Amino acid sequence: MNPTKLHVIGELMNNSYGRARKAWQARHVAGYQELAKLQTDLGVSFLTLNVDGTQKLSVTLQEMLDFLPMVIPAIQEVTDVPISFDNPDVAFHRACLQHYNPAKARGRPILNSISVSRRNIAAMVQVAREHDMNVIVMASECLRPDGSHGAAGTVGDILSTAKYFVSLLHKQAGIARDRIIIDPGLAPVASDTSGLINLCLDSIRAIRAEEALEGLHISVGLSNFAIGAPKPMHVPLERAFLCLAMEAGLDFALSNPEKNTVPLPKEDKLVQDLLRVLETGRVRSGEAQDDAGYRQLDALMALWGERN
Repeated sequence: MNPTKLHVIGELMNNSYGRARKAWQARHVAGYQELAKLQTDLGVSFLTLNVDGTQKLSVTLQEMLDFLPMVIPAIQEVTDVPISFDNPDVAFHRACLQHYNPAKARGRPILNSISVSRRNIAAMVQVAREHDMNVIVMASECLRPDGSHGAAGTVGDILSTAKYFVSLLHKQAGIARDRIIIDPGLAPVASDTSGLINLCLDSIRAIRAEEALEGLHISVGLSNFAIGAPKPMHVPLERAFLCLAMEAGLDFALSNPEKNTVPLPKEDKLVQDLLRVLETGRVRSGEAQDDAGYRQLDALMALWGERN
C-alpha cells in the first residue's frame, strides 16, 4: 500500500527541542509563534503542543495550566493549522480547549492520547466528544485477560487494542474510524532486541488488512526511531524507515518537519539495507527472540560501519 499523502504532525513545540525549551523557560509566546509559523510554512497538517517536562526539565501541571491561556491564542494568531494537544492529564486537555478557537482552524484538533493505562479514559473521551476532536490511540499497550494492562507483544495485541478503542470511541462519543489515529509504537532501532520494529511494521500491515478497522489512520513517533544511532545517520534512517512504514500503510507521522518527513525512494540502498537488517531480526525455528534481536543489532552495527 502506498498512501498518496503523509499527514505530518509537527513536533517542534515540544520541550524535547531546544528552541521550544528556551521559549518555555522564558514563557516567550513569540517563540511559540515562530515555531508554529515555521512548521506551517513547511506544510504540516497539525501542530503538536507539548509543554510537559523532560529528562532535562521539570514542569508541573499548574505551570502548564497557567501558560495555556497565553500561548494557545498566540499560536492561533499566526496559523490556522489545527493543534494536537499532547499530555496524559485530562485537566491539561480541558484547559487547552477552553482557550482554543476551532473557528480559527482548518480542521479538527487532536487529543493525544488515550491508552489502556490512562487513568481517566472516560473523561478523555468526553473531552474529545464535547470538542469534536480527532483522537490518537496508543496501541502499544494492551489489556490482559485479567483486566491488567501491559506492553503489546504481538500483532494480535495491537489489533485487539485498536478494535477495543474503535468500539469505545464510537459508543461513548460517536467518533468514526476516520477520526481515529492508531499509534502501534515505534522503538529505537539501536536498542531493539525484542523485535519491536518488525512488530510495528507488521501491525501497520495487519490494520490495513482488517475490514473492521477500515478507515483508521496510523501514526508513529518518527523521531524515536534513530535514538542511539550515530548522529549523521539519524535523518537518513528516519527517512528510510518512513519509506518502509508508508509502504506498509502509514499515513500520519509525529515528526520534525525540518528534517525527516520525506521518505527515501524504495530503491535507495539504505532502505534496502534497513529492510535486510530487520529481516535478520525475524525469529527462526528453535531460537529465542533475544537470539534474533542480537543478530539484528549485529547487522545494524555492520551497516553503520559500512557507512562511516
